[in-house]
Amino acid sequence: MPHALAADVGVTGGNLVLVIVVALIALGCLAMAWLFRAEVLRAGEGTENMQRIAQAVQEGASAYLTRQFRTLTIFAAIAFFVLLALPAHSNDGAGFLQSEWTVRIFRSVFFLVGAAFSGAIGYFGMSLAVRANLRVAAAANEQGRDPAMNIGFRTGAVVGMSTVGLGLLGAAVVVIVFQDAAPNVLEGFGFGAALLAMFMRVGGGIFTKAADVGADLVGKVEQGIPEDDPRNAATIADNVGDNVGDCAGMAADLFESYAVTLVAALILGSQAFGDKGLVFPLLVPAIGALSAIAGVYLTKPRAGESGLTTINRSFYISAAVGAVASVIAAFAYLPGEWSELNGAGVGLGALATGELPGVSPAVFAAGAVVIGIVLAAAILALTGYFTGTEHRPVKDVGKTSLTGAATVILSGLSVGFESAVYTAIVIGAAVFGAALLAGGSTALALFAVALAGCGLLTTVGVIVAMDTFGPVSDNAQGIAEMSGDVSEEGARILTELDAVGNTTKAITKGIAIATAVLAASALFASYTQSAVETLLETEGVSEADGEAFALAFLVFDAKLIVGTLLGAGVVFLFSGLAINAVGRAAGAVVMEVRRQFRDIPGIMEGTARPEYGKVVDIVTRDSLRELATPGILAILSPIAVGFGLGVGPLAGFLVGAIATGTLMAVFLANAGGAWDNAKKLVEDGNHGGKGSPAHEATVIGDTVGDPFKDTAGPAINPLLKVMNLVSLLIVGAIISLSYGNSENDVVRILIAAAAAAGIFAAVLISKQRTSVIGEEAPEPASVESA
Repeated sequence: MPHALAADVGVTGGNLVLVIVVALIALGCLAMAWLFRAEVLRAGEGTENMQRIAQAVQEGASAYLTRQFRTLTIFAAIAFFVLLALPAHSNDGAGFLQSEWTVRIFRSVFFLVGAAFSGAIGYFGMSLAVRANLRVAAAANEQGRDPAMNIGFRTGAVVGMSTVGLGLLGAAVVVIVFQDAAPNVLEGFGFGAALLAMFMRVGGGIFTKAADVGADLVGKVEQGIPEDDPRNAATIADNVGDNVGDCAGMAADLFESYAVTLVAALILGSQAFGDKGLVFPLLVPAIGALSAIAGVYLTKPRAGESGLTTINRSFYISAAVGAVASVIAAFAYLPGEWSELNGAGVGLGALATGELPGVSPAVFAAGAVVIGIVLAAAILALTGYFTGTEHRPVKDVGKTSLTGAATVILSGLSVGFESAVYTAIVIGAAVFGAALLAGGSTALALFAVALAGCGLLTTVGVIVAMDTFGPVSDNAQGIAEMSGDVSEEGARILTELDAVGNTTKAITKGIAIATAVLAASALFASYTQSAVETLLETEGVSEADGEAFALAFLVFDAKLIVGTLLGAGVVFLFSGLAINAVGRAAGAVVMEVRRQFRDIPGIMEGTARPEYGKVVDIVTRDSLRELATPGILAILSPIAVGFGLGVGPLAGFLVGAIATGTLMAVFLANAGGAWDNAKKLVEDGNHGGKGSPAHEATVIGDTVGDPFKDTAGPAINPLLKVMNLVSLLIVGAIISLSYGNSENDVVRILIAAAAAAGIFAAVLISKQRTSVIGEEAPEPASVESA
């Protein structure tokens, strides 16, 4: 099934050399990751008591991820064979590697590769983070702030370099081997990365926030003890959760954003720029990989400078270097005239709706990439403003703690709603600005959006490092508090680093959302182009019918509105399922911790040891049980809409999901971040400090925000990309059953009905899970009685 609207492209000569160089840069990134890892592991490990606590966290995190991967193997096996059955674009006359069945087979193979890479990023990042936390605590106690901060950021750099290295390596190898069939094979690579990341995001998010909420409600609110007090049975589970959620889950999420954006850029680039469109989208993130290394090495604190300022400087330097180098690469590699692109502009004629842009290909590409980099910087500044403790929004939320938990929750909701609008405007401006560069060409506008995503990718190495710094510093403070072996100065340093990490996590969530939107938008563009191409290739469909079909995407249809509403509805349902899952699991944690305080004498006096393992087992069991329903919803909902209503309504479904998901993800992330940092403001001595009514109010606000910012919000990112990738993969089958000689409404409706039934059954089973809270549940103990 050859591409009807794209020219026959191939990567040969100088282009092949450049792609090989990209692959070598990817290997270099992996080597740098190994170097940074060795540097981290050389650091001191602190006292024996600190090592014992860290070992418990390591064992819990490793055991959870091992059990999660066993569960996900079932989904991966099913998806492998489904991909084999779905039709694929190919070029049957161009040799074995471009034939349809070869593309189908290797699309499935690289689905497994993408899933394995995504899982590896999460697992190895987590395995280092649970060793680095101990070393950060020891360095803060023995050497001071700067060495401790350096260890934490180097740990993040390992994950960042691994993310960039594996993403680039996978894409480059496929381009070298499969040439013009590479974009189709890479659909499987991106889908594997996205599917696994979504499950890791949901499962890890449920785990970490169930433990965190349970620990806070019983420990802080009911018993009046510190967050990481060893008397609280949920503390080990809470520290494990920081790693499987914030570290492994986010690392996998950012890796799949990286992979999926590359997939979309290569698909659209090959159609718009031909062979150069397969190479330039690889050059940009390769440049970003090199600039990220520079950013990591330049992250050295200055006298009197806050840790957040140091890390932000690393980001801005890396972004600036990446922008300048990308512009130079565009002018050095791309021609100055459109006519020089393989003679007459590859793939532009059939999809163009107007004249070619007045700017040259080099200016077009450089401008789109710079827009993506500027977007990353804007999101960093915007998210930092709405979630940072030094800015008015969080300070205002902190002040409302003086009037109770209800006003804390209301003010946090207000911050989330307001920030979502501004972030959506910034992202929308970036998409619109990129599209303006294309003049009247639809194909170029779509490619410009994908290139903006590639520009944003230049910052991913530093962004992942910033994100991993958060759970590492959080765990380091927890280990220090639980062990009791850290000096007052060491504790102060770790508190400062924990606050920095809290803000960097919020910032990286904002940038991850922007990456997801650009990736989903580019995938949506690939979906619409693939739909038109497939229809024109379908036997029994005339050219006139194909043109009418293409115009249908722009014409009002009641079913398009239905599809849009369903797409928006899926985002709400997905978020509700994730938050409800945290609530159920957290309830089980609360009951267990209360039971231990009641039934195990001596816990509060410190003479008896809580049963930490029981809480770890509870959140492990519940998180793995709960992750299936959101995953089934993400996979089956596009199938139900596409086969049931058609390709046009499915396009509306995707638009509704992207628009609603953008606003929802930002709202959840920033509201949760504001509540979290408002709590830290009070704990720093404001409005009465720890133990005051204001502190209790902000703790309650933070427990509401925990599943917002660390479960439902981040999980929307992979949700959008999974649904767009599923739609891209099934569009050929939908059209085959809807038009031409193979039209079969009965089969099409049966597939849609089966998918809808699967969603209904999964949601029903989820709703019927019983709560652990019953008449015999242990009552909360008051702080006074404790």
